[in-house]
Amino acid sequence: MGAGSRVTTRDNFALVVPRSAMGVRAVFLVGFMACGKTTVGQELARRLGWNFVDLDARIESREQQAIAEIFRDREEHGFRLAEAAALRDLTESLEHDTVVALGGGTFAQPANRELLRSFPSVFLDSPLEELWRRSQAEASKRPLRKEDPAEFARLHEYRLPFYRQATVTVVTSGKDPASLCAEIEGTLHLGGSAAAGSSQVPPAHSGTGESQ
Repeated sequence: MGAGSRVTTRDNFALVVPRSAMGVRAVFLVGFMACGKTTVGQELARRLGWNFVDLDARIESREQQAIAEIFRDREEHGFRLAEAAALRDLTESLEHDTVVALGGGTFAQPANRELLRSFPSVFLDSPLEELWRRSQAEASKRPLRKEDPAEFARLHEYRLPFYRQATVTVVTSGKDPASLCAEIEGTLHLGGSAAAGSSQVPPAHSGTGESQ
């Protein structure tokens, strides 16, 4: 790892991702908009030969509306209801080992954190300035991405304590997706090096993954 990089867990030891009662495993990526959840999630799923699910894309499929349209028509409260329903359905219907990229606000909701308590979660921790710069490219797809940097910073500050409740924290600055995946694999004992390049279970359900 580069200087200043770190991988931490809540109890500061490597974890083994357990299999559910259905015999499948799942890892959930959390973090603020533009932190790279989709990019890292797709790469991690590819390396492991797991499925990839973007929760935002799943919501759009279930609701037959784009995320921005749901916010426009139902406001944030209505979106959060749809988000919670999609997340619960996903956790109850997993059929393959899966990497899931959550929306930026998903893990900030208490009911969602409780639902995911038995699954490993990985917080992709990125500097605020980097998040602001990255998010500018797709601002129209991020309903809660405001044009005021101060408001953006306030939302990030509000959510940060919730993100830090994730099982694992990985600092992303200065690292490419492959390096981040290697850190996640090693910390969670996923055995990624043996699965690299595997295509047994191709990633699916790609999408934005970090609009909120």
